[in-house]
Amino acid sequence: MESGEQMVNVNIEKLLKKEKRSKYWLCQKMNITSRNLNIIIRGETSSISFKYIEEFCLYLNCNPGDLLSIEKPSLFKN
Repeated sequence: MESGEQMVNVNIEKLLKKEKRSKYWLCQKMNITSRNLNIIIRGETSSISFKYIEEFCLYLNCNPGDLLSIEKPSLFKN
């Protein structure tokens, strides 16, 4: 993968849509700033605390595996 390409995808926005909730609602429930939530959503952080993982799962009605997905890099470029 080239520099800047994201391999781990954070599925928070998809889960919010499924639950018919907003990022604002999630920020209020988790007591997190919208700036920090967007950093997590964009994958611009190198770690997420277990506290946040537990809260995301609680409020988004999901399991930890639902929060993240891995994009497998193509081994060969055309």
